[in-house]
Amino acid sequence: MTVPGTRTADVNGHCDPRFAGVREVFGTSFTEDDEWGAAVCVHAAGRRVIDLWGGWRNRARTLAWQRDTMVNAYSVGKGIVALLAVDSLGRGELSLDTAVASLWPAFAAHGKDTITVRQLLCHQAGLPAIRPLLPAAAKYDWPRMCAVLADEKPFWEPGTAHGYHANTWGFLVGEVLRRATGMDIAQLLRRRLTGPLGLDYYWGVPAALHRRISAVMLTQQFSLAEQRAQIQAMNRRGEDSPAMRSYFNPPGISGFGSVNTRAWRNAVIPSTNGHGTARAVAGMYNALWDSNGPLHIDNDLLAEATRIHSDGPDVVQQRPSRFGLGFQLPQPGRPIGPGPHAFGHFGYGGSLGFADPDIPLSFGYVTNRPGERFLSTRALRVVDAVYEALGK
Repeated sequence: MTVPGTRTADVNGHCDPRFAGVREVFGTSFTEDDEWGAAVCVHAAGRRVIDLWGGWRNRARTLAWQRDTMVNAYSVGKGIVALLAVDSLGRGELSLDTAVASLWPAFAAHGKDTITVRQLLCHQAGLPAIRPLLPAAAKYDWPRMCAVLADEKPFWEPGTAHGYHANTWGFLVGEVLRRATGMDIAQLLRRRLTGPLGLDYYWGVPAALHRRISAVMLTQQFSLAEQRAQIQAMNRRGEDSPAMRSYFNPPGISGFGSVNTRAWRNAVIPSTNGHGTARAVAGMYNALWDSNGPLHIDNDLLAEATRIHSDGPDVVQQRPSRFGLGFQLPQPGRPIGPGPHAFGHFGYGGSLGFADPDIPLSFGYVTNRPGERFLSTRALRVVDAVYEALGK
């Protein structure tokens, strides 16, 4: 029984009997691992076998997580952008080795004229951050963000290294898609993916749906003033490292100091502020296996999108990372289940969306309590339980 104001919380929803162990593992996250509110959805071999939710959507634990509760899933959205980009490739609107500047002439500034769509997608473009300090409101201004990025000088020679474009990637790829398709990234999502599939995932949540959004219970806090001071100090010292800038410029771009505000929920920041349900995340990946579905992605194109394009030392994160065309790929120390061909994207400290073509499987886990920065044992235990139930 769900008791308001306590840690007691029911796990609700559907779970195929074969996956009863997944329900049990999911439930223990609330009782043993301080999960606050979360949902998980899994499709296996084209059938939805798990659709569970539980916990709370406010800090006072008075509002229970509901079937239609949405939450900010952070970088899970990069995997969704990647789906839209690969779909655009399949439609012939984009070509991987075309120069970005052929679609976006201003992008050619500072020697960026040879950067290709492929390099942009796999985090090799050298644009993970912005050097000049921007006001916090700039993150809500799409034309301004794109203009600043078009005029930015790469932090390394494009194509010679890779580094995680934590917050700039969505603007960069989103602007290329806008120019290629004539639709902004939020429109593209609705018209080509969530609309046809009837799924709840948004960049720019309609005002009428804000009541369904769970608050995010951040365990780390950096005020806008603190973020601004960090960038000012770096600029005074002449430091040219992209790492801090990528997360703090403009202030609030990573969600710190902004994630639970109306302005954030209204905004379109594709790398970071996608709001949705686990059902939507799993459903979008599941569309890959539906020959009558909305995605124009054949097996050859999917293989190209999910092969290793960037691998090894990440010059921004200072640790190894591995990418396909926008998708994170399994690597030692950061697996996505036991399947060697899985692909998708983690979200800050907990959420996860991925697909595994060998089953085929699609998976979505969303949480309102970001924990460990790079890995969440809560999500990964659920992933392990799913594969155990499948005998993998």
